[in-house]
Amino acid sequence: MNVFDDVSRFLEKQLEEFLRAHPHLELQVLADNIREQEVKTAKLLTDLQAEEKRQQDAILATANEIQRWHERVKKAERAGRQDLATAAKEREASLLSQGNQQWGQMEVTKTRLQQTQTLLEKIQIRQKEVKEKIKQMPRKPQPSPSSKQPPDPSKGWYKRVSLGDPDPLEEQFKNWERDAEFEELKRNMGR
Repeated sequence: MNVFDDVSRFLEKQLEEFLRAHPHLELQVLADNIREQEVKTAKLLTDLQAEEKRQQDAILATANEIQRWHERVKKAERAGRQDLATAAKEREASLLSQGNQQWGQMEVTKTRLQQTQTLLEKIQIRQKEVKEKIKQMPRKPQPSPSSKQPPDPSKGWYKRVSLGDPDPLEEQFKNWERDAEFEELKRNMGR
């Protein structure tokens, strides 16, 4: 455990409490996350559709090559060139194997396409549900413009400090840090 973990847990707890106190913001965060998922899923769907098209084109090209080599087998056999016919049959068999592999890859892509389409539909349904919940949330009355006072620049954490002016908070921190270092030195010397 270090200070960063403690601070991180503290900030996460504060954020959770804030969102529980402001459920409309929690729903808005959820809506934003769902919208981001929808965009990513739609892009994946588009990519898979393009991949399926490339695979179909490759399968058609392979089928054309198989047909071409099948014709060459027949042509070589008619001409009595058994050496060429045998080599052409081997090429045809190799292309058939390649085509089968391509077909299998396309089937996997089709399955992923179907799963992604189903996921996108679920995301869109969830998105509609969250939008409906947001619409049903009671609206908080907006404060009137006259009741909103601008922050007093002479108070609070946003107070402006001129570079030439002494900063009391800076002095307090310097003293505190100096004291902490002194105590650390005393502890180390006492060992």
